Amino acid sequence: MPSVVTSTNRPYQLVIFGASGFTGQFVVEEVARTASEGPNGSLKWAVAGRSRQKLEKILEQAAGALSKPELRTEVDIIVADVGEPDSLAAMCKQAVIVLNCVGPYRFYGEPVLKASVENGAHHIDLCGEPQFLESMQLNYDSSAADKNVYIIGSCGFDSIPADMGVLFTRDQFKGTLTSVESFLTVETGPDGGCIHDGTWQSAVYGFADGPKLQSLRRKFNHKPLPVVGSKLKRRGSLFYSNEILQYTVPFMGSDPSVVKRTQRYLVEQQDATQAALTMLNESSALPKKGGVYTPGAAFAKTTLINRLNNHGIQFSVL
Repeated sequence: MPSVVTSTNRPYQLVIFGASGFTGQFVVEEVARTASEGPNGSLKWAVAGRSRQKLEKILEQAAGALSKPELRTEVDIIVADVGEPDSLAAMCKQAVIVLNCVGPYRFYGEPVLKASVENGAHHIDLCGEPQFLESMQLNYDSSAADKNVYIIGSCGFDSIPADMGVLFTRDQFKGTLTSVESFLTVETGPDGGCIHDGTWQSAVYGFADGPKLQSLRRKFNHKPLPVVGSKLKRRGSLFYSNEILQYTVPFMGSDPSVVKRTQRYLVEQQDATQAALTMLNESSALPKKGGVYTPGAAFAKTTLINRLNNHGIQFSVL
């Protein structure tokens, strides 16, 4: 069965579900900013969520931020609710790819993923919750493969830098890569440091608002760090951080190579958007059949790293 991400009879190549949420609003701006990178130089896309009024407001906000007034009329709105399966099915039937921004995924993720598989829509999320990711692989890999649907979880800060960073490191070595150690360095800015609360702590500790993360914050900044949301609200603009992810690779006694990647504001928006555009533009480079995949497994043969490098997320050897 061919691994081609095409459904020309569907009105939208990409639907952003949860577009009016905290992360979703920034994904909307990034998709609007990069829509010209879609197949044939354009992207057919829509926003989805529970409230038409909120979705209209998000499009108006993006139109103002990007000086693109056409967004108010050119981007369609789909009303869909996690608690209403029929609305999810209707949404998924219209989409080639559903980019799901509604979390926590352990509470709200499965209905959207299930509707995607049943209705033949590929599914990308920003999840950093290991238990959810593992259960979705166990429960839906077979049915997704049967329908040739790609389910790619954790396409945000939690896994794309790590997965693609390891692949990047491997490709820089002349020889066999035997092990990788990764380090996260957080530098504080003029207003104090900041760690992305939601997905990062879920990925590292597996639970929300745990004492370990509070300890981590104090270690980095000697005081509790503000939540990303509060800083964004206070600044009233995009959040820029100075977080650096480093991969140190011991190899045959040589000096370690360090792969640096800089996080520019809410990195989920670039990671997820470029993951979706890569699926649409490079379907022949995806695995031969559908199923549940990690970003590294799904995008290993694509140009995703180059795409990210072109959008402010740097993979480099120091």
